[in-house]
Formats: sequence, C-alpha cells, structure tokens
Amino acid sequence: MKLRVNDYDKLNFIRRMFVLMPPYLWLILFLFIPFLFVLKISFASSVIASPPYTPLLAIGNNAMHLTLDFSNYLIILTHGAFFLAFLDSIKIAASTTLICILVGYPITYAIATASPKIRNFLFMLVVLPYWTSFLLRAYSWINILQNNGLINQLLMKWHIIDTPIHMIYNNFSLYLGLTYGYLPFFILPLYATLIKMDRTLLEAAYDLGASPVKSFVQITLPLSLSGVFAGALLVFIPCVGEVVIPQVLGGINTLMIGNVIWQEFFVANNWCAAAALAVIMLILLVVPVVMLQRLQLKQEAKA
Repeated sequence: MKLRVNDYDKLNFIRRMFVLMPPYLWLILFLFIPFLFVLKISFASSVIASPPYTPLLAIGNNAMHLTLDFSNYLIILTHGAFFLAFLDSIKIAASTTLICILVGYPITYAIATASPKIRNFLFMLVVLPYWTSFLLRAYSWINILQNNGLINQLLMKWHIIDTPIHMIYNNFSLYLGLTYGYLPFFILPLYATLIKMDRTLLEAAYDLGASPVKSFVQITLPLSLSGVFAGALLVFIPCVGEVVIPQVLGGINTLMIGNVIWQEFFVANNWCAAAALAVIMLILLVVPVVMLQRLQLKQEAKA
C-alpha cells in the first residue's frame, strides 16, 4: 500500500506533535499554571484567614462580581525599599554572572580541548558535587570560611597569617557561594557549544600562520558566544531570585528580592504583596531576556 503525499505530511505532523508535546506540557503544568495562581493572588486583598487573601470572583444575587485590588502593585512601585532590593539583586546577579564567565570559560575550554580519555572524567568532576543537596553545600561553606574554619587553620598553620581572616557573612562569602552554586549552569551549555565546534577551522588557521591566541580570538570565541549567552542567562535569572545562599552566607546588609518575597510570604504572611513582587520580578526579567534572544537569533540569521 503506497502512501500519498498528504499521508506523509500527516505522519510528519503527528511525529512533530509527539516530540513537541512533552516540553510544552511541562511548561504549561509547572510554569504557566502556577504563574496564573500567583497572578490571581497578586490582585487579591490580604485578610486574616486561610488562605490569607480574598477571592477575586464572588457570585451572589444572580450576578458575578470580579474584584481586582491594585494596591499591592502601587505599594511596591512607590516603596523605595523594594526598588533598592531589586537593584541590589540585579547588581549581585550581574556580578555573579561575570565571575562565572571569567572562571567558567577557561575551565570549560580546558575540558572541551582535553583528550577524549580524560574529558568525561573532568566533566564528571564538575557535575558530581551537584548531586548532593544545594542547602547542604551552602552550609558546608560556613565550616570552610569561618574564623576557625579550614582555610584560616591552614593559613595559620603555614604561618601566612597570625590572626584569622573574616571571610564569612559578607560580600566575599556571598559571591563565592553564588559562583559555586551556579557555575555548572554556565559550564554545561558552553561545553555543549565548544564540543560541537569544527576543529578543522583551527587547523586551517594554523596552516595559514595564525597564532593560537589569534585563532582563539577570531574563531573559537565568536563561535562560542551562543553558549556564553545561554550560560549567562542560566546563571543570571535564578541568581536574581536566590534565597538560600544570601540567607546562609550573606551579611546582615544583604537583602535580595528573593529574600523579600520569602519574608512577605512566611514572616509577614502577606501573600498578596509577595505575589505582586514575584509578578513584577518575572516581567522585568522575562521581557529583556526575550528581546535579547530575538536579537541574537536575528544576528545569527544574518551571519
């Protein structure tokens, strides 16, 4: 039995649907639907009840009433503390992303250019520590960085310092914890880009007399920018809303927007304000990211 052209098109369409449906269902179930719940709570009013917010829809007297409370957004937009917390979060996340680029690129390049015999082993050394609990790894830095911790003990044992160096509960420990926590998110997409790069381009550059540095700057670096961009986004976005590391390793003056949302939810029991903060943060992060991705796709299409 021979299939017609239309039958082949239908089969290809069904195959594409089977491939595309799982990720779309995942996004709908675990991203879009939870966001709708958060969006609904952000337009409600806080009450002392369970749950601690008013319903948006009220049905009575043969009528349906929709009540939207915009005061949560107005308070956030007019309160300077929320704005400063968001700016601090952007600054800390951007600095962490830059550190991950400076630290992660040489590590990833060394792994990608290593011999196939040890490449998988080196890659496993990067990924293996992250099989343990994120919270446990954050707390482990306290034992390493505190005044009687491992680093200070070694430095004093080797007579490099006489008194312990204060390395905990400050910006140093904060950036160290964030970099350690999110460095693999940068390494993974960059590694996938470097490992697929055509090595014959470098061989041709060497044959034409280009130095290794010039070949890297003019060939490897431009071809790996897509991996750098993807890794930077994977580091920057979760860093903005990070809660655990600022709480465990940050100082008393460290106040990121994720901690503010956590406090509004679980300390102040103000779910409406916390939901409004989450919606504003999501909008301010997603819109620029989508614009940058479209700009990158246009540039790649032109190239």
